[in-house]
Amino acid sequence: MPHHPSADQVVDLYDRHAAAWNKLRTDHFIDRRWIERFHSLLAPSATVLDLGCGSGQPIARFLTEAGASVVGVDSSRQMLALCSTQFPAYEWIHADMRILALDRQFDAILAWNSFFHLKPTDQHRMFPVFQRHASPGALLMFTSGPSHGEALGVFEGETLYHASLDPQDYTEQLHDHGFEILDHIVEDAECGGQTVWLGRRLP
Repeated sequence: MPHHPSADQVVDLYDRHAAAWNKLRTDHFIDRRWIERFHSLLAPSATVLDLGCGSGQPIARFLTEAGASVVGVDSSRQMLALCSTQFPAYEWIHADMRILALDRQFDAILAWNSFFHLKPTDQHRMFPVFQRHASPGALLMFTSGPSHGEALGVFEGETLYHASLDPQDYTEQLHDHGFEILDHIVEDAECGGQTVWLGRRLP
């Protein structure tokens, strides 16, 4: 398996720049429309597993203020420290999402702007993780790239790794792991160019 140094360095970059990320995202919620839609499909007080929760800003904040119960998972201890400080009433777990096994299921799973930092082989490994943490009928929403490949972005002047599977591959992975696709938008111009997948675990 090829070594992806920039993929391996994502957590370290977020650890070092957690405060800058938190400050940026607190006032930058261009993706609010999708998070509102996600929440509108949930029952009141639904449980949400937020994979790659970052600092909790602004998504966990929005969901908790709207009545959801959020459990956040991140590989960055510095991001989780911000979550614990800002949202002490909720559960924040330091773990690698690729091997997550919480032995419980949730009404919804979110992997927003997080899952796409994994190299393609690790993205494949996430679908069993989604499956085992999703209750029957649970929502799943995540962002990806528009097509198969790797892309290098920049945050705070440093390289930030992203990757994507082919859309047909995502479709097959979702179906093979018990999810139906409710919506899929490629490079949504109203959401900062995000490519979004919204699915539901079959009963």
